[in-house]
Formats: sequence, C-alpha cells, structure tokens
Amino acid sequence: MNIRVLLATIFAVALNAAPQLVSTASAGGTYSATLISPRAGQVLYPGQHIRVEWNDALPSINLGAFCEMEVWLSVDGGRTFSMWISPWLNGKAKSFDWIVPNTLTNAAVMDVRFGCEQFYPESYAPQPASTFVIAKPPFAGH
Repeated sequence: MNIRVLLATIFAVALNAAPQLVSTASAGGTYSATLISPRAGQVLYPGQHIRVEWNDALPSINLGAFCEMEVWLSVDGGRTFSMWISPWLNGKAKSFDWIVPNTLTNAAVMDVRFGCEQFYPESYAPQPASTFVIAKPPFAGH
C-alpha cells in the first residue's frame, strides 16, 4: 500500500473517531441550565437593558481558562439560534447585561451553552419553557 494512502486513511479514521473520544460521562457528569431572566411570557422592548441570568449544573471538571459560557437567541421559537448575544463568558458565569435588539418576535428563546475546548464538548441548553416577547414599544403620546 502506498504510504500516502495509508497515512490518509489513518488520518481520516482518527478524525472520524475523535468526537466519540470526548465523552461527557468520562468528563465528570453532564451540563444543564435553567433560565431565570428573562421570564416566560415577559415582554421586552428594543433598546431595553436587562440582566440575563441562569442557574446551571456544571460537570465536575477543572473549570480552567478553556471553559466558557455563551448565550444565543432564537426569534423563531427555538428552531434556529442565529444570534450570539453574550460576550465570551467565564465558565462559572451565571449572568450578563444585555441590550434587547430591534428584532420583534412573539417567540424569543435563549440557549445557554457551555464548553471547555478539548476537555468537555460544547453543550446546549435551549430554554423553550422560558419563551418571551420582543415587542414594539407602546406609543408614548403627547
């Protein structure tokens, strides 16, 4: 067998098996999160400043410099999460301050994500039970 073909085959097998080598069970448990704010049914307005907060259960691993939290926003009820709304947050973070975007929706959902580079895979925690509204501000009459 040609050495290049052999190396290419070994490389392809290694890449294919790599995701299976990262196990959340071997990493010390699983990750979960529960959104505290915004609350289910809450109406937010573009430009409003709010604190996004959550409780989480982190895996029992060393939360070093490679661990992070991210929060993503869905405006279609959780079918897609296309807006990354948080800064990169420390793996122990449980909140951040957010300015509500000018994207009106009756079905806003957040996804609180956690990961630790090669030590723990990026894990998702969408919050469909905490669907909220981003609405046009009420008319401020004269």
